[in-house]
Amino acid sequence: MSDDQNNNNNNNNVKEIIKKQPVVDKNILNLLSSMNVDKNAAHAFWDTQPVPKIDAQVEKSGPIEVKTLDDVRKEPLTLPALFEWVVLDVNDQVQLNDVYTLLNENYVEDDDNMFRFDYSIPFLKWALQPPHYLKDWHIGVRVKESKKLVAFISAIPATINVDKTDSVKMVEINFLCVHKKLREKRLAPVLIKEITRRVNLQNIWQAAYTAGIVLPKPVASCRYYHRSLNPKKLVECKFSSLPPRVSMSLLIKLNRVEENTKCPGIRPLTKADVPSATRLLAKYLSQYSLAPSMSEEEVWHWLAPQKNVMDCYVVVDPKTGEVTDMCSFYTLPSSVIGNPKHKTLKAAFSFYNIATSVPLVDLMADALHLAKKGDFDVFNCLDIFENSKFIKEHKFQPGDGNLQYYLYNYATQTKDPSAMGLVLL
Repeated sequence: MSDDQNNNNNNNNVKEIIKKQPVVDKNILNLLSSMNVDKNAAHAFWDTQPVPKIDAQVEKSGPIEVKTLDDVRKEPLTLPALFEWVVLDVNDQVQLNDVYTLLNENYVEDDDNMFRFDYSIPFLKWALQPPHYLKDWHIGVRVKESKKLVAFISAIPATINVDKTDSVKMVEINFLCVHKKLREKRLAPVLIKEITRRVNLQNIWQAAYTAGIVLPKPVASCRYYHRSLNPKKLVECKFSSLPPRVSMSLLIKLNRVEENTKCPGIRPLTKADVPSATRLLAKYLSQYSLAPSMSEEEVWHWLAPQKNVMDCYVVVDPKTGEVTDMCSFYTLPSSVIGNPKHKTLKAAFSFYNIATSVPLVDLMADALHLAKKGDFDVFNCLDIFENSKFIKEHKFQPGDGNLQYYLYNYATQTKDPSAMGLVLL
């Protein structure tokens, strides 16, 4: 047997090893899904809310509970005597810093206390201030005496199309966070009830949210996949592990991305592209059972390129000027806790990707190339949209669990991940 044949066999064996043992270990799953909640307590709370029971068979889509403004409490819920409600003005740098510090020190963290999401201040401004946002939906709890911010929850407005027929005004709930030392105080349910009350006062009765645990009752259960871009750093941080009989140099070689882009003329989105990009996005999302409906103003807000927040690239038909293809990903780093060599992991999270004039596999090859060029360490995606078409081809590795999608006060049939057209930050 020739040396070339031996090398080919060795490479094939290594590829099989890597297929069987994902490069990314359980830490990424724990980081993405851990909300440090008591599952039994969570179920007890959600069983009192207008959501389908965990074993319910939904026959018809629609609201579960119908109320009017007269049914809504006009005063904030009561907090323990030491605490007070506040509305956070994220245009005030001091208040925004308080939100950042609370999340940075207390938000989603893996079970081994090695990684914690580190939403940047520009990211928080972007995520919390889409068109028509309400300041009153950025709710905090402070200690009365010290004024220390110890809890936070947010809502932003959205229009979500359900089952391709119903267009529902909702909110997206995010950033539910309680200081680690106060989690036994049961503040989380109070925060959820208070944000619900304030949203209801605006005559909005439905919400969308995600969690890493199973609550009553998921609309869909989706899996995270991860593409290593900087395998050496990921292994050094113990974010991922080196497979048996695989050297670091070989692991780096196997995780190389394209050295150049494949899609002709791919470039960052500009404001002039927004009208045709909005049309492209609307047509694409119309095929999904749960998907947002966005105006041009909203498309520009969510997809406008912003360093260390959002990357969006488009291919434009040179004859018509219409956007024909789009790839996008947002930046969500994680703090690396207690590592002497690395302090931050830079992760790209897949957002909205549409391919009409080029193969989706080529478009995502460009996304990986551009992310690598932007010094990202890992590229993450869910198995929603058409993502299954490129996951295997581009060597994405599965996480160990799922991210659950939920609707509040709206029942609909359980959906396959491929029917989901919604990304929640």
